[in-house]
Amino acid sequence: MKLLYAEDERAMSEAVVDILTYHNYIVDAVYDGEEALAYAQLGKYDGIILDIMMPKMSGLAVLKALRSAGCTTPILLLTAKAEVEDQIEGLNQGADDYLPKPFSMNLFLARLRAMLRRNESFTPTVLTCGNITLNQQSCTLSGGGQSFVLPKLEYQLMELLMRNQGIYLSTEDLLVKVWGYDTEAEIDTVWVYISYLRKRLTALNANVVITAKRNVGYTLEVLP
Repeated sequence: MKLLYAEDERAMSEAVVDILTYHNYIVDAVYDGEEALAYAQLGKYDGIILDIMMPKMSGLAVLKALRSAGCTTPILLLTAKAEVEDQIEGLNQGADDYLPKPFSMNLFLARLRAMLRRNESFTPTVLTCGNITLNQQSCTLSGGGQSFVLPKLEYQLMELLMRNQGIYLSTEDLLVKVWGYDTEAEIDTVWVYISYLRKRLTALNANVVITAKRNVGYTLEVLP
């Protein structure tokens, strides 16, 4: 599953990201509220974790903006504030859960899993396109009786394409959504990873191809 994690304390962010990655989550880490809002609006996430006290824009303001725009992604709020009023405000703004700092990492993981489970009816564990499937828990691409566990970037690119079947995504969109706004990767990197995925699909005897349209972008297409 893919998470967005917004926390301005870099050391804490790195520690939490390491633990989440160890537990097989894919995490985009951002460090201020404006960046959190931009990522949440542009990307597709199974869950969002927001610290309330952030520069540029508070977690509550990000939460309010997302819910006002119709975003239904589960959101967990983290904050050093433990007052009941703050908890009530966060939940009233549309948060799914609230965890005051400092917190036990085991409790954090348990609350996160519980929040994501409540959303399972809206976010399937397995994505399907044609005769292939992508397991979001194990990052496994399967078809024709074979499977590949995809490396992180291949998985994120494949997931993005499968979530947008029939919609052309530009190379620039793919670069930003998979590699991030502040990436130093070049456009050619997207082409290289598209090539990797095409080889995977061929090896799986998939009836799905990644179609390119000049000056438009890429999409997944099921062959007739």
